Amino acid sequence: MELQQMRYVLAVAETNSFTRAAQRCLVVQSALSHQIARLERELGARLFDRTSRRVRLTPAGEAFLPAARQCLDAAERAAAEVAAAVGEVRGRLAVGLIPTVAAVDIPRALHDFRRRYPQVRVSLRVGASEDLVEQVKQGTLDVAFLGLPTTARPQGVTTRELARDRLVAVVAPDHPLAGEPAVTLRRLSTEVFVDLPAATAGRAQSDQAFAAAGLVRDVAFEVTTADLIARLVGQGLGVAMLPSAYAPQLAGVVTIEVADAPARVEYIVWSRFSITPAATAFLGVLDLAPEP
Repeated sequence: MELQQMRYVLAVAETNSFTRAAQRCLVVQSALSHQIARLERELGARLFDRTSRRVRLTPAGEAFLPAARQCLDAAERAAAEVAAAVGEVRGRLAVGLIPTVAAVDIPRALHDFRRRYPQVRVSLRVGASEDLVEQVKQGTLDVAFLGLPTTARPQGVTTRELARDRLVAVVAPDHPLAGEPAVTLRRLSTEVFVDLPAATAGRAQSDQAFAAAGLVRDVAFEVTTADLIARLVGQGLGVAMLPSAYAPQLAGVVTIEVADAPARVEYIVWSRFSITPAATAFLGVLDLAPEP
């Protein structure tokens, strides 16, 4: 079984097409098909069901895919470690981040990183803090930027605190509260809210604050990205609460201080057991190089 065959299988699985997979892998389709057929003979099972209209994984293919990804990741990591031993940083850097990260200017950090380490391929994934922590533990992310209530702290990963912040209210420019210098949670509880999905860390910051104050609020819209939250708020569909350091980036809305606002902490995390040369280099760009 060859690594290249595994790459071909992954490409077909991800594109649902032998033609597109061949284009991605920069080979002719006949060569890709031949290698996959050869692998199927070696395994004694078909990995794909092929019809004139579509290609899909068989149960055997579904079983093969996770192990193939692990093998390719291990091979890529080994190559990166060898390169690092002779002073080169290459391979991949997978970064996870919450939609409202504000403690670090991510585009600027990646610009500096790319300038120093042009051979590293970078992928970014936006998600909820709790999901990002699990992906760091599983090794699918190298580092992640999180935002959590002050009552929570990431577990099972190496953690550095980046900043602390408070939430502010975000309303439409023509909202009755738009001219107020400050507002309370009790006053906000009478409004309809746009917020992040229930059970996420970003949502918990507000939920815990209202619950602690003995207040109930109506979250009519659940949205996964902060910019869409701002767009719905700008249309007058509700109000929101977002980190004060992040809110100035939003257009078409007005921010208001909240007298009894909940706080949050931003963290960066990485694996407590192993870290790639690319991740070490990225942390160095952020002046957060891990201790040897």
